[in-house]
Amino acid sequence: MTLPRGFRAEAERKSVSFRKELGLKPNDSMDIESLAKKLNVKIINAENLVSRDKLEELERIQSFSFSAATFEVEGRHFIVTNPLRSSGRLSSDIAHELSHIVLNHELNEVRELEGVAFRTCRPDEEEQANALGATLLLPRPVLTSAAYKGLSPEEIAKEHNVTIEMAKYRFNSSGVAKQVKRQSK
Repeated sequence: MTLPRGFRAEAERKSVSFRKELGLKPNDSMDIESLAKKLNVKIINAENLVSRDKLEELERIQSFSFSAATFEVEGRHFIVTNPLRSSGRLSSDIAHELSHIVLNHELNEVRELEGVAFRTCRPDEEEQANALGATLLLPRPVLTSAAYKGLSPEEIAKEHNVTIEMAKYRFNSSGVAKQVKRQSK
């Protein structure tokens, strides 16, 4: 899959715009739940809807089959999150789901798993939500600032409440790794 031309640049602009609306500086950490509130999206812990035992059973049956899901009820969006995930992973999951909302993606693809039908977004929309969600959490100004401070992906992850994998992905895919390498020569 390939993102549409200009998508990454637009994602960076959206991230900067949301940060301004929240009163953040370009390299401040994003409290993704504050963005959800700003967008009038309610975050619900799945444990408030089903028992933790059921969530743990689902995890045993198929690891990471449920991280977060978005529902629209009477015109309002709700994101249900899995409390079994780490704090950094929850941030990524919420950012991903918010991205679907911001990008006006609709659940329009029907899939079947173990005889149960469910609706999901198309693969290209999933890729877009991954890219925008990651950029919301770690836009170029954050990564550039961290790189010039000499922070490792592990330190970036801790400082900005994301997973190490997310920090590595954004550091490399944003071009900041190449930029810093070129400038240090």
